[in-house]
Amino acid sequence: MAVNALIFPGQGSQAVGMGRDLAASFAPARQVFEEVDEVLKQKLSKLMFEGPAEELTLTENAQPALMAVSLAVLRVLQQEGGLNLKEKIALVAGHSLGEYSALAAVDAFSIADTARLLKLRGQAMQKAVAPSLGAMAALLGVELETAREICAEAEEGPDGRETVGAANDNGGGQVVISGHKTAVERAIEIAKARGIKRAMLLPVSAPFHCGLMAPAADAMAEAFANIPPHTPILPVIANVTAAKVTDPGEIRDLLVTQVTATVRWRESVEEMARLGVTNFYEIGSGKVLSGLVKRIAPDASAIPVGSPADIEAVLKVV
Repeated sequence: MAVNALIFPGQGSQAVGMGRDLAASFAPARQVFEEVDEVLKQKLSKLMFEGPAEELTLTENAQPALMAVSLAVLRVLQQEGGLNLKEKIALVAGHSLGEYSALAAVDAFSIADTARLLKLRGQAMQKAVAPSLGAMAALLGVELETAREICAEAEEGPDGRETVGAANDNGGGQVVISGHKTAVERAIEIAKARGIKRAMLLPVSAPFHCGLMAPAADAMAEAFANIPPHTPILPVIANVTAAKVTDPGEIRDLLVTQVTATVRWRESVEEMARLGVTNFYEIGSGKVLSGLVKRIAPDASAIPVGSPADIEAVLKVV
């Protein structure tokens, strides 16, 4: 018997034009975009549909934009297709900001509050570190423990005060590291000296998911005092623990920790597969997570659902 999970993409999956076909085809999608525009007091949907790419890529725009597309897709599946999450879906999870989309999907937050939280999260992450001081890099062909060893060696650099660590354990031999720019650059050289297949800086605006993001974690803790999560209607696999969570207090604490902690995506997918998930549906923009799932859990199916055609195809089988 098929067991279904919904997964929600994170930053990097944004693209100019995302959501435009959904808005043209479905009234429920338009309503989501209008709601997000209204609560943020900006024409985020116009930026999503038309660009420019540089502005859409800004963290404070990309995060709520990706959530809006994911929730627009889900709203169409529910309202036009009659998808009942409690009957058809076992678990949800999301990559980094995608965890907020997952929580909104299962009613832990409203769409409006999720948009507010992600706007704030994006702004706080951007402000936490001066642009020239931080960096992220992808190490390909490496497992998490080796990446951690490389980071530990890089941290012992000239002044011993710089930080670099594993930001995303994406699976399939892909680990993203994050920290002080010079420490990240040292880690790249160490990785190459070890014969790691590929090590390269990423074009990001801040060093996410590392200790340098502590001011952003504090900002989120304050935000949750005003916008606390509710009990979700389905379990969420948390980035920080790669385990099921349903308690609102624990969800809040994990979201604060998530800002500075490693996104344990490989383990999250492995845990969902262990719990019996056979079908992963990536809800929103792009297909990055579907590709990762196929490498982590090759026996499961991974299907991106982001366009009107995708929605029609999925409703025939879910």
